[in-house]
Amino acid sequence: MASSHSTLGKNSRLYLLGAVLAFWCIAICGRLVYLQVFNYGKFVKMAGHQQQRAIPLTAKRGVIFDRAGRELAMSVMVDSAFAVPSEVKDLPTAISLVTRITGDNYNAVLGDCRTHKTFCWVARKADDQTIERISSLKLQGIHFLKEPKRFYPARDLAAQVLGSVGMEDSGQSGIEHEFDEQLRGRPGKMFISVDARKQWFSDVETQADPGDNIVLTIDKNIQYIAEKELDQAMHDTQSTAGTVIVENPHTGEILALANRPTFNPNSRKEIRPDTLTNRAVSYVYEPGSAFKVVTISAALEEKLTNPNELFDCQMGSIVYNGMRIRDSKPHGVLPVWGVLAESSNVGTIKIALRLGEERYYKYIRAFGLGQQTGIELPGETRGITKPPSRWSKVSIAAISIGQEVGVSPIQLTSVISTIANDGVYVAPRIVAGTSDPKSTLQTVAFHPGESHRVISPTTAAEMRSMMQKVVLEGTARRAILDGYTAGGKTGTGQKIDPATGAYSKTKYNATFAGFAPLNNPQIVVAVILDSPVGLHQGGQVSAPVFRRISQQVLEYLHVPHDLPLDARHQVLLAQTKIKDKDLTDDTPDHPGEPLETAEVNTGANPPKPTEAAHTSSGPAGEVIQAAIREPIADIPTQPSQDKSPQALPVAQAKTPVSGTVVLEVEQGGIVVPSFVGKTVRASIEAAQDAGLEIDAVGSGVARQQTPAAGVHVPAGARITVQFGR
Repeated sequence: MASSHSTLGKNSRLYLLGAVLAFWCIAICGRLVYLQVFNYGKFVKMAGHQQQRAIPLTAKRGVIFDRAGRELAMSVMVDSAFAVPSEVKDLPTAISLVTRITGDNYNAVLGDCRTHKTFCWVARKADDQTIERISSLKLQGIHFLKEPKRFYPARDLAAQVLGSVGMEDSGQSGIEHEFDEQLRGRPGKMFISVDARKQWFSDVETQADPGDNIVLTIDKNIQYIAEKELDQAMHDTQSTAGTVIVENPHTGEILALANRPTFNPNSRKEIRPDTLTNRAVSYVYEPGSAFKVVTISAALEEKLTNPNELFDCQMGSIVYNGMRIRDSKPHGVLPVWGVLAESSNVGTIKIALRLGEERYYKYIRAFGLGQQTGIELPGETRGITKPPSRWSKVSIAAISIGQEVGVSPIQLTSVISTIANDGVYVAPRIVAGTSDPKSTLQTVAFHPGESHRVISPTTAAEMRSMMQKVVLEGTARRAILDGYTAGGKTGTGQKIDPATGAYSKTKYNATFAGFAPLNNPQIVVAVILDSPVGLHQGGQVSAPVFRRISQQVLEYLHVPHDLPLDARHQVLLAQTKIKDKDLTDDTPDHPGEPLETAEVNTGANPPKPTEAAHTSSGPAGEVIQAAIREPIADIPTQPSQDKSPQALPVAQAKTPVSGTVVLEVEQGGIVVPSFVGKTVRASIEAAQDAGLEIDAVGSGVARQQTPAAGVHVPAGARITVQFGR
């Protein structure tokens, strides 16, 4: 009996032990299933994060060539230093030593290395000297890797056109940004792994594919000429900024596009944000008298006038809408070509009034103004052109002389190119095409952009002949070339003073845009200088830059001379030494001083008439005729050697020069409305209706405003309004 009880106890203990063992096995197996099956992916990711890191391999960006296949931007292989933190015995000390060499932020680099145990950058795309210094430290866990780095062989040449790239080789401006997707290629992938002994090894999974090449229309040599002469002009005039554009008027190809200030894209850390701006496509300014070519060509095309029709310029003063608008100097009777050559505001306004608002605006748009040209550069502006429904009663006068309208340098260049190209507008282009990343140079065919006719070939020829007069006898005599005929137009526009919202009395944009040779123009060159100190007229400071650039470019392109270098031409060259005061083309009025009526030439001391006007007295109070339709001889292709008043055909005209001129139009102009008492939203809406901009300070209702209500300001001016509760 006792033995049976002993056997039962032993069996019970065995059963209990077996149950425990079975439960333990089931638990272990369940745990293994949970870890190996259900959580497998999670732990693989955790292990990969601890032991392995995928590093993208940057592809070599495509090469940017000029039109002759010369490299303007390329990628070269350089060393980068990286750390495997698990291998570094004293990570803070190692990072401190490296950052003292590179100048990088110590805390940022150390934080990155502590976050990523297998890989972190410590010196990206460094120069050879930096890499040698880091290598000489012989730090354990610091390794080196080859990476492509963007390199610009010509340094700052065409910097705003080419743009720049970031540390990850992504385009940040210029062509680098606009064509980033094509240039950057397809990146590869490399894995950095650390084994149980904390030894690293790499495995390249995917090779990087290089990007496509870009071929520009830029000519490296012409670009150098443009930038060299622009630098000289900046030095001579102390301008704050400047732009030069050289274009083939027949195809729209941009041969050079230069801006100042500039930057060296190789020195990424030294680039200032303001130097990245491509002023040629993004800067909007009032072109001043350069805009008169639009006004006059439109009137010629509509057959509202002809180059030889006489206009009475009223001794340089006209009253329009109660506002006096004056010329830079007195002019009497001038033919249309003389109005353009002498840059008469009075004559231009009279021509514009014949056009009317709707027809005038149609030509403004046809010349490509108020819209993007489509050039392959980022940040292009549309400019500022208001539809006639938003014009004031004085707008047509202001716009005709280059005020109340904003253009970019590339738009102005396109206007001149249209005239040079027999009246056909061709959209400007700076990219000839793309090519595959092959070792051999490929031929890229350039296809011009969209085109449309703006004016007839006859009108274009008349305009070119008149624009030659601007150079030979007008405000651009410092643009005369040696051995080549040329034509163009000067312009001087006052800038807006941000402090007052009105026109500055000391800051100007000086412009000259022209073409050469006359009958078959091969180039159009536009020069814009911002805020020159001292002499500031387009004919004084910009025309000489045009002459120097055009002379060199035409010779470089082997364009045949169309003018003999004889003694007679040397006389014309001597005219470039004309006095500065004879090259003015601006107006002191913007649009003018408010007056109800204006007396012209009726004072005690009337201004003296110019050589171009042989005057005779008229009856008192007689209204001067707007124009005299008396035909005169055709414009000679070469200026007469006899400069006496009798030699000029205009001198034969007999017109009254005394009398009162009152143009009966309503009081207009852009008048600042009163914002006092209005909310912020109501003020913004009122400003938009008036064609103005608001700088709102504070909140609540308007308490003060600058300029005050009732002041005349240019279109788009900014009004500072202070709000309070």
